[in-house]
Amino acid sequence: FLNYQPESADRPYPATLCVSINDEVVHGIPNEGKKILKEGDIVTLDLGLNHKGLITDAAVTVPVGKVSDEATRLMKATKEALDAGIAAVLPGGHIGDIGAAIEAVAKKYGYAIAEGLAGHGVGYAVHEDPYIPNEGKVGKGEVLKPGMVFAIEPMFTTGKGAVKLSSDGYTFHTRDGSLAAHFEHTVA
Repeated sequence: FLNYQPESADRPYPATLCVSINDEVVHGIPNEGKKILKEGDIVTLDLGLNHKGLITDAAVTVPVGKVSDEATRLMKATKEALDAGIAAVLPGGHIGDIGAAIEAVAKKYGYAIAEGLAGHGVGYAVHEDPYIPNEGKVGKGEVLKPGMVFAIEPMFTTGKGAVKLSSDGYTFHTRDGSLAAHFEHTVA
């Protein structure tokens, strides 16, 4: 992600890795200001890779030492949602099938989906069409066809799901300060 600059940003991203801690949902900047991890934190590592002109995108949320039961449950649920979203990717299916699978896991555990943040197409650019929401209706949306490549990325919170963008222009936090987890995988 070093020097990646989406149209909405005032400056290029200043690091190769996004590191988001606790209430930081996504795109945390690891090298501006002190970020010291402590036991009990949960940390999302979000990394893109350019290999021979093709881009992949992945994320994982991990515990720092012993974490609360709630943090463990949140990470488990969010990873389960990623697996459910991947399982919904079938030729002839729909984008809504992916979102519906992720949303069902959020409801099962009683977690909120981070508002306005979603998966996306990926391949020749970091963000491409189609938009892959983390909620949806089975059978709705664009038809899934062989050759499509996208990043599925559920982001759950223990709070209400509302997010805010920090003054750094990249880091999204939960508005209510609740914990957030994020898992992501590129799927062809």
